[in-house]
Amino acid sequence: MKTIGLIGGMSWESTLLYYQQLNEGVKQQLGGLHSAKIVLYSVDFAEIEQYQSNGQWDLAAQCLADAGERLKLAGADFLVLCTNTMHKVAPLIESQTGLPLLHIADATGERITQSGIKTIGLLGTAFTMEQPFYKQRLIDKFNLDVLVPSAQDRKIIHDIIYNELCLGKINKESKQEYQRIMTSLVERGAEGIILGCTEITLLVNQHDTTVNIFDTTAIHAQKTIEVALSA
Repeated sequence: MKTIGLIGGMSWESTLLYYQQLNEGVKQQLGGLHSAKIVLYSVDFAEIEQYQSNGQWDLAAQCLADAGERLKLAGADFLVLCTNTMHKVAPLIESQTGLPLLHIADATGERITQSGIKTIGLLGTAFTMEQPFYKQRLIDKFNLDVLVPSAQDRKIIHDIIYNELCLGKINKESKQEYQRIMTSLVERGAEGIILGCTEITLLVNQHDTTVNIFDTTAIHAQKTIEVALSA
């Protein structure tokens, strides 16, 4: 079994899901008392969020690359970045550490392609929905048509993530807003919805829409198990 290097803490609420799902998945695969081999570096999310807000992506990248180097020293065989948004700086982390990084958009794109879906709706932080590092990767590598909500709805989604979900707050009204936005994407032609922020799964799930939900946290964790247990 390979040792998984988790760069977490963005937020710790979703990193907790990674840790749980990775260990449960390995136990399901191997049985008995087996669990995943994991080294975890959990950053201070307030620091990362400040870099995001200020557009200081170079400083955020260096912070996460430093975390990756510490995981390498601790024995990690590959890296898993427990966040969608910070995959914006994934290339620098991978190049600085010299370790392979399992990209969350690739794992998600593979799953969508396997389902036969061509038009997909994307929910996430404003950075993920508006910048090309994520959705353009889905378009270029997996030939997907990616739909995002309106500017007003993108702000609603973003604010709920940072002001509620990252703080562990689950509100009924926010869930209803997400359901409304997902419905609008389906009406525009989305055949499925990407929960493209690892916290969104805390708020909505498959029961909240009529189309297939692609939970990036679960998909990323499942792909991580596959890599960890590969020869």
